Amino acid sequence: MGCGRVGAKLATDLDLEGHSVAVIDQDDAAFGRLPDSFAGITVKGVGFDRDAMIRAGVERAVAFAAVSSGDNSNIIAARVARETFGVENVVARIYDPRRAEVYQRLGIPTVATVAWTAAETLHQMLPERVREEWRDPSGTIALGEFAVDAGWIGTLYSTLARTADVTLAVVNRFGQGLLPHPDLVVQQDDRVHLMYEVARAEDVESILASAPVEEK
Repeated sequence: MGCGRVGAKLATDLDLEGHSVAVIDQDDAAFGRLPDSFAGITVKGVGFDRDAMIRAGVERAVAFAAVSSGDNSNIIAARVARETFGVENVVARIYDPRRAEVYQRLGIPTVATVAWTAAETLHQMLPERVREEWRDPSGTIALGEFAVDAGWIGTLYSTLARTADVTLAVVNRFGQGLLPHPDLVVQQDDRVHLMYEVARAEDVESILASAPVEEK
């Protein structure tokens, strides 16, 4: 639902991967963003209207993305797709971060455009900051990318994880992802992806931003 820049790009990419794709938009002109090679179908109509969704094939869909410019329209469409038509994989783009958090807690997957853009921009401006990459629907557990102080170099990641009380998911080293193993040690310029309790984010960041305290 939505054939703006995001919707058109999403539909085009899925089409190129060989998926059957349908795009719904209220404006015929919006479909002009799709390439001439687009093999999917276009449906003019309101994205959360049941008739429009049926014409788009929602009853056969395995996934539905609501990526129009309206938060309310996106969330209504996502709920109709999931609750009325039983589409298993549903996601809604939400501009208001507060709304996105509420809908996440209700079990409706969302992409919080403003929050993500702000976080990504801060990460590029201030690369030493923690960057949250995912949060569970309850808002309790998150996956985030952290920088590690040089004082940790040579330390086993298992020790780091135990000290910070986190779970190590992956280490990014010179652009290559490394899965954790017992002998993996911290090296210079590593970026680590950790699972942690949201309430402890500042605490975890503080621990990793300082050299470890030597045990006496």
